Amino acid sequence: VLIRVHACGVNPVDTYIRSGSYARKPSLPYIPGSDVSGVVEAVGEDVHLLRAGDRVFATGTVTGGYAEYTVASEDTVHKLPDSLDYKQGAALGVPYFTAYRALVHKAHAKAGETVLIHGASGGVGIAACQMARAFGLTVLGTAGTSEGMKLVLSNGAHLAFNHREKDYLEKIKDATNGQGVNVIIEMLSNVNLSNDLQLLGFGGRVMIVGSRGPIEINPRDTMMKETSIIGVALYNATKTETSECTAALFAGMEAGWLKPVIGPQYSLDKVAQAHEDIIGSSGASGKMILIM
Repeated sequence: VLIRVHACGVNPVDTYIRSGSYARKPSLPYIPGSDVSGVVEAVGEDVHLLRAGDRVFATGTVTGGYAEYTVASEDTVHKLPDSLDYKQGAALGVPYFTAYRALVHKAHAKAGETVLIHGASGGVGIAACQMARAFGLTVLGTAGTSEGMKLVLSNGAHLAFNHREKDYLEKIKDATNGQGVNVIIEMLSNVNLSNDLQLLGFGGRVMIVGSRGPIEINPRDTMMKETSIIGVALYNATKTETSECTAALFAGMEAGWLKPVIGPQYSLDKVAQAHEDIIGSSGASGKMILIM
């Protein structure tokens, strides 16, 4: 499917791949970007579900999304519901599929459990807040700014905490009446993992969604409460898992709880600045996108 790109999501993983620090190194030349939205320009002869003129979003591309046009395999391209604009369409792929993989496929989170989402004001964080709330969990979120905390609360979190405050860990413990949380969605495990193990309740599990370096932990912290540390990587998802996630997300769009929040927007010529900002910003506030 050839797509005329209107917007493309910028994800932290794009910067890791570009810097060469990611586990999977692409062959060069390489164009980043997997989450695009736009209009179908043309389709190959074996494509039957899409046609020129369709509004679509894609969760992967063959030729890269940081471009005016991109080629994507039909199985990664979906019709964009009228309820979402192109900017929101570019915020669906990595954030919502990662949130679903972390919450459902890896954490096996259940209604009635409590989830703590670290970095809840970013793309994956907001997706996880909306999803966890819709699935019946008690949702706690952290952010680094007052604006971020308001965003978290308006997107499904029952409580928000500022992770820059010295006593925020105690506040989280108090919020669970000392029982601890069942699941933690962790975006910056090189900073938070050791503390996360203190916040978990019995049988709790930490989902490692992001990390920017090593950290020292005490394995004993997992023993008394029999807690788990589980890595999450979207590219390991099977076709069956991806299909399940797609169905759940379309149900969320129909029900109205799935509403991507757009943050900083950049033109294609400012992409270097976007990469600096997504790693170095003081606090995320919605999904970062490129506008073509």
